[in-house]
Amino acid sequence: MTENATADQFFETYARALLDRDAAAIGAQYGVPALIEFPDQRIAVTDSSQTEGFFNGAFGQYEGVAEAHARVDVVAETAHSIWADVTWTYDGGAPAERNMYQLVRVDDAWKIAVLTPLQA
Repeated sequence: MTENATADQFFETYARALLDRDAAAIGAQYGVPALIEFPDQRIAVTDSSQTEGFFNGAFGQYEGVAEAHARVDVVAETAHSIWADVTWTYDGGAPAERNMYQLVRVDDAWKIAVLTPLQA
């Protein structure tokens, strides 16, 4: 696994939006269309408002969290895609999370195209 400055910067921005409880900023980091592959549930993201609504409803699980840390391990990359295994840890008692993200280049920005939860 390797380090990647682009991925590190992407997830630093993501963490700031999460800590700010800014669902619109998080939604802007998802490409449309995107796919979220939860166990036994696939969510096709066709509009950024879906992501915003999800996070508006999920911010309660981060109550008391003032710091988020992402350990980013890039497992593969091309000129147009980055696959990153990211382990999130939080202060304040929220459980750790681990996800595989596929980032894709959309115009001049990187966006989440596929998100798959992994065991932390």
